[in-house]
This record gives sequence, C-alpha cells and structure tokens, in this order.
Amino acid sequence: MFENSTRTELGDLGEFGLINHLAEHFVPNLPDTVCGIGDDAAVFDMGDKYGLVTSDMFLEGIHFDLTFHPIKHLGYKVVAATLSDISAMNGIPKRILINIGLSNRFSLEAVEELYLGIKMACEKYNIDLVGGDTSASPKGLFISATALGEVEKNKIVYRKGCKVNDLLVVSGDVGGAYMGLQILEREKRVFLEHPTMQPDIERHDYIVGRQLKPETRTDVVDLLDSLKIIPTSMIDVSDGIAGEIYHLGKQSNVGFDIYENKLPIDPQTVEQAVEFGLNPSVAALNGGEDFELLFTVDPKDYEKIKGNMDLTIIGHVTETPGKYRLITASGNAFDITAQGWGVIAE
Repeated sequence: MFENSTRTELGDLGEFGLINHLAEHFVPNLPDTVCGIGDDAAVFDMGDKYGLVTSDMFLEGIHFDLTFHPIKHLGYKVVAATLSDISAMNGIPKRILINIGLSNRFSLEAVEELYLGIKMACEKYNIDLVGGDTSASPKGLFISATALGEVEKNKIVYRKGCKVNDLLVVSGDVGGAYMGLQILEREKRVFLEHPTMQPDIERHDYIVGRQLKPETRTDVVDLLDSLKIIPTSMIDVSDGIAGEIYHLGKQSNVGFDIYENKLPIDPQTVEQAVEFGLNPSVAALNGGEDFELLFTVDPKDYEKIKGNMDLTIIGHVTETPGKYRLITASGNAFDITAQGWGVIAE
C-alpha cells in the first residue's frame, strides 16, 4: 500500500500533507458510509437522517499545560472542542465517549475534577456521555474524545461545495484564544522565576477564557436554520483561518480573498497582540482554537446576514485554485500560507 523507497521526515509533509497522504489509501467500502476521511466528521446513512462521528486527541505538553489549565476547565474544553466538528457539518451533537490515559501522579480527586468539567459541558450542550476507556500512562495525561451527532439529509454541509463569488463568513471573533495562550505562557514564565508573584490575568479574562474554556457554536447552527441559510461549505476554526481556508479551497478547487479590515477581532485581542509586538491579523489568521464556524454562502443570502452582530463577511471565493490572499486596507495583496503543526523533536 505504501511504497516509500527512502525515509521521509514528517516535518517535510506537515500536518495537512500527512492527512492527505494517508487518506489517499482509504476509500469507504460500506454502502452506508457517505463520507469518510477528509471532512470535520465522517458521515453515515441512518435512514431518515445522516449520522456524524468525529474524534479528537488531547496530549499533555502538546495541547494543554496543567501548570495553568484548571483540570475542570480542561474536561469542559475537551467536550466543546470535539463537538465543534459536529457543528461544522451543520449537525446536532448527541453523544460523546471519553478515553483517558493517566500516570500515577494523578489522584482520584483530580480525575473527579476532570469529569466534573466533562459533565458541565454535557449538560450545557444537552448530550450524553455514553462510554469510553481508561488506561495507565507512563507519563502525564492523555485524553481522546469521540462525538456522535446527526443532521437532516437536506441540511448536511461539507468542506467542499463552495463556488466562485460565494461569500466567506465567520462567527464570533478570532485570535482571542491564541493571545490568551500567550498571556498564560508569559505568566507561567514569570511564576517559575518568581514563585511568590501573583499572575496578572484578571484584566484579560475574555481572551484567557477563550483559551481555557471555549464554547462550541451550536447556537450558530440554530441561527443559520432560523435564517433559512444552508452554507455551501463549512469548517470550524481550530487551526486558524489560514489553515481552514486551505481545506475549503482544496476541497472545492478554488481560492479565497480575505479583507484584513473585515476580520472580527476583539479589543482585548488587539491590545495584547500590540503589547506582544504582533500584528492582530496574524493572531486572527494563524492562532487557532477559537472554535468559531467559518463558512461560505451564496451571495443571495447577503441580506440575511447583513447586520447580524455574530456573523461577519470577511471575504469571498475566487476562481484561482490554491491562491489565498489577504487584502489590506490600502488594497495591497499578500499570500496567506497555512501553518499546521510542527513535529516535536525527540
């Protein structure tokens, strides 16, 4: 199946390249598998509706740092982040399974705190925790979550499907989670050098909250339904807008123009980006973990979206495949590249 004649470093492929390479070799064989690898969730036929299933991994030291991430908030975030993929298919989440691997440094009370956060999220999003697995871990904490949902067959939305001149829309605001992480990591460094100092995070409550306890936008799915809008394509913003337009563009063989002055960025995000010497647009495009919904709509839906405080039109689909541009207020155009993750050296 795989015929590589020489060693290939994962860093040479990158996250998106690795996923594409593996997906090429797996084609669904079962007749009720509607969509396999390549979207936010797999889709299968349940008869009157489509079923949705997706999974996420969370590794200590990679995806979270318990030095500053309260374990109860972590439990909540695991659920919210995983359900976001169901929302990105225009679906309704129903159930979740949680697998955990624990080292012996964790007590029963710590595990209870984790599951208290999981329970809070299940109650918030009206879903059931229906199972999972537990295992010993040689080091740290490992969490894997699998979410199941459903969607009306005539309302399913994939990453593919957008057309030239479709409008690109994002919910909420972007870049906040990334800047919240920068603050938390800065305060951790200060604490390690000066253990008696108290962390300075109170005035950054919004963006720190975006990182530690995000919400999935099930409400946006309801909003779109009330507006009688079915997006032509959709994805959740987990890897940053730059990475997400790469997925949408690749699936539909199109490009995107994004207008810098249209990016919805919260004032706290702007303030902290400037303080850290960053362009706020960089945080908005490459930060990730905002878990907002990024989608395209037919231009005829413009009037339905115009003026909605929670939806922002930030660009449009272009006819040049693989060409993603940021248009500045002065009219200059710069190519946008997707970052993805890097490979950790051993």
